[in-house]
This record gives sequence, structure tokens and C-alpha cells, in this order.
Amino acid sequence: MKTEIENCLTVLKKGGLILYPTDTVWGIGCDATNAEAVEKIFQLKKRNDKKSLICLVSDFKMLNEYIEDVPEVAYDILKYASKPTTIIYDDPIRVAENLIAEDNSLAIRVPKDDFCKTLIKKLRKPLVSTSANVSGEKTPQSFKEIDPAILEGVDYVVNLHREKKSGKPSAIIKLKNDGSVKVIRK
Repeated sequence: MKTEIENCLTVLKKGGLILYPTDTVWGIGCDATNAEAVEKIFQLKKRNDKKSLICLVSDFKMLNEYIEDVPEVAYDILKYASKPTTIIYDDPIRVAENLIAEDNSLAIRVPKDDFCKTLIKKLRKPLVSTSANVSGEKTPQSFKEIDPAILEGVDYVVNLHREKKSGKPSAIIKLKNDGSVKVIRK
């Protein structure tokens, strides 16, 4: 795992894209503070740049570094969630502008996966995590289902867990600063 982390860090620090296993599905990732790298993901996925992407952070401390004011209820939701849960927060800070949705929000997940957590901690920045498919296509359930165009379009493919079937995409909850909560995806 150590070599895979080092290989990813080399690519990410140069503004490159990685394809990696997450706690949910295979993801395309980049440094969430690098707007040019984020743009490469939109182009690779043929995705409208008005549609936002999810970021991963290593822990609550990092979450607080990139969201102006994390609502208290977020910690309870994440602490007691029985499955991977992404929360959309208001007022993100210090991330690439093209990651922030038109309503000034950003979707962030704290993964439970050791590889992801270690990679993010060593990168010391959030990592973009979007499913490894062309926009509008089905999310691949395993590594072998990933479109060759995606495999060829990234700068590095992590050589871990390729035989493992992917999990389901995370639940998504939108938390507004006014206290309102909306379930986007169960």
C-alpha cells in the first residue's frame, strides 16, 4: 500500500488524475484545491461543470479546514451513519472554485477506507472523488467494468482491490446553515 500511496502523491502533486478504490465505488480523483485538475475530471467524464463533485477529507479536523461553519448535527449524522454518507455543506473555503456548486455548497465525505484516509492525510488536502464513469453512464460495480476511456484518461491507476466488487454510492444529505436537512440519495 505504501508504494501505491507514494505513486498517487507524485501524480496528485503535479495536478494529475488518479483512479482509485474508495469505501464505496472506484473513483476518479485529484487535488481538490487545484482548479486545472478539477477541470480535467469534468472533461474526462464529459460532465457539465455546473454539476458538482464530491470531495473526501481524512477526518473532522480536515472537514473544518474546508467548510466555514460545520453544523453540529453533521457530527452526529456522520458518527451514527451505518453506511458511507456524504454531506453537502454551505460555504466551502480553500478549494478550487470550479468545485463549488452555484448555491455555494460542497459535498464532502469522511471515508472509512484505510487507503483513502492515508492518502488524504499525506496529501494534506481534500481529494476529489467522483465515480469512474462517463457522465450519464452506469456506475461501474467492479474494476473490470470501468470504461477504457476512463482508464486511459487518468495519469495513474491504483493497483489495489481490483478484484473486489464495489459498494453502493454513498448516501447524500444536504445540510443548510439554517438547520434544514434534506436527503438527496438514500
